[in-house]
Amino acid sequence: MADTASGAPGSQGSVPLVAGLDELTELVVHRPVYLRYSEYPAEAEQRSTDLESGVELPGLSVTTLAPEPRWPRPAREWVARRLCTYADLGAGNGRRPWLLAGQEVARGPDHDPVITDAWVIAVVDDAVVAAARHVYRTKFAVGRDSSG
Repeated sequence: MADTASGAPGSQGSVPLVAGLDELTELVVHRPVYLRYSEYPAEAEQRSTDLESGVELPGLSVTTLAPEPRWPRPAREWVARRLCTYADLGAGNGRRPWLLAGQEVARGPDHDPVITDAWVIAVVDDAVVAAARHVYRTKFAVGRDSSG
């Protein structure tokens, strides 16, 4: 990982920065790592809410980046796809991609993992998201689904 990224305004200290897609891939294939977009994961002590029902979840809603065992293609492609898919849902309003560790305790309304005892591993650099978008566009039929 690169030295550090500045924490959010008002945050204390710095957080390791993942500066490359290969580095991110290597990180997520060796241990459980979760992705969450937020302004700063100081909210790691908070809980997510099911926005449709208003029900508070028992922890933070996150997504996974590690490839499924069934995946026959390079892990880098899976990671790029997951990062891009979640970026489309989570980016904006000052939110950044954070890598978290924690204890998976439930599933959210979209079958997403819900974790407690979350702690920050690193923040993902914008250049990694850009590289992932390039891989995603060149290696996948983006937008194609079962509807035809």
